[in-house]
Amino acid sequence: MTLSRGMLQRAPTIGEKRVKMAVRIVLGTQWGDEGKGKIVDILTEDSDIVVRYQGGANAGHTVVIDNEKFILHLVPTGILHPKKICILGNGVVVDLEQLFSELQELKERGIETDQRVLISDSAHLVMPYHKTIERLDEKQKGKNRIGTTCKGIGPAYADKIGRIGIRMMDLLDEELFNKKLEQNFKAKEVWFKMISKKEVFSLKKKSISVLKYKNKIKPLLIDASIYLNEAIKKRKNILLESAQGTLLDVDFGTYPYVTSSHPTAGGACIGSGIGPTRIDEVIGVTKAYTTRVGDGPFPTELNDTFGEILRKKGNEFGATTGRPRRCGWLDLVILKHSVRVNALDKLAITKLDVLDQIEPILVCVGYKYKNKKIEGFPKALNILWNVEPIYKEFSGWKNKTCGLTNYKDLPDKTKRYLEFIEKSLDVPIFLISTGFKREEAIFV
Repeated sequence: MTLSRGMLQRAPTIGEKRVKMAVRIVLGTQWGDEGKGKIVDILTEDSDIVVRYQGGANAGHTVVIDNEKFILHLVPTGILHPKKICILGNGVVVDLEQLFSELQELKERGIETDQRVLISDSAHLVMPYHKTIERLDEKQKGKNRIGTTCKGIGPAYADKIGRIGIRMMDLLDEELFNKKLEQNFKAKEVWFKMISKKEVFSLKKKSISVLKYKNKIKPLLIDASIYLNEAIKKRKNILLESAQGTLLDVDFGTYPYVTSSHPTAGGACIGSGIGPTRIDEVIGVTKAYTTRVGDGPFPTELNDTFGEILRKKGNEFGATTGRPRRCGWLDLVILKHSVRVNALDKLAITKLDVLDQIEPILVCVGYKYKNKKIEGFPKALNILWNVEPIYKEFSGWKNKTCGLTNYKDLPDKTKRYLEFIEKSLDVPIFLISTGFKREEAIFV
């Protein structure tokens, strides 16, 4: 980042138009929890439609407005802005109980949701038995567990790929729904042998009861691909919102310690029905340090005082599970990987203020394996588990950045830290979050 780019010397004004783009993707560049919720919330002001394109209720996007915290699991973050249309794309797996609970809570808190939330009729359902299967699977794996949220996401995607999934449109045909339900229970007999007949009966009863949402869901269903492509023709601004992060992508993440979908830019096209040539901009969100929830390799993890300081100062606890997040230094190896697979156009940096009193600050610039420097991000877990981070040390700025809205007010040491990130990744930083509130941000 350089001053010649022209720093925006003021706070971002909600309602003011900034950059006009037709279709933008906002995604996480690490293991999720990068603060995408706040970034999407800010960018929604310039958008007409916000689309979740993958994941399910295992996501947790947090936004703070006037000291009031909103945690959204399924509903796109754009719902917090009046009159914005929010869509759950075909790439999302939907837990209807969670969805309608979330919508009801939003209404009770004064957020109007009627005629603003639409769902792809091709989106798959998360059924009650999916949660049970995921719980049993994690228990069976023991020490080799993935560390999932047990929200049924993986089993729902497995059924989708296995071509026995139940889609939104199936709810409208009761006979077809029941036929598919029978097919699923038969296919899952091996799992149900692990639990009591009473629990199986209860699961089946709960699964049949999903039909109660038929009339509530009917007016929300659309062919999202047609809807969105028509909107593009009308020059509507569309924001595609990911859940999780690039390092949790089922193909490009730390497999098998990943989610079951594609949080990457390519997943946005698949999960929304928008072709790749219609995408105007890909925005990556990264924390000023690194966190991870669940099991799996984490080269820069800090199991010391620094890690605990980051966790406490950053309030690093999962929005969905409440689990403490693992914390570590910023890792440029994984960020370069994210830049490449997503073809990032620009970056948003979050939680910069968490580093305010940290001294020194380290940044991972490479890995060593068996005392030899290795190139790129290793896919083999036996290597990734055992790499040694190569660090560059920065002096901490030991000054308050929380709440700052002008780039000129940042300490010089903070600017050097940001400039190093930008130069190393060769991607411009356009937005810096300096606190949890909507207005605590610097546009660059």
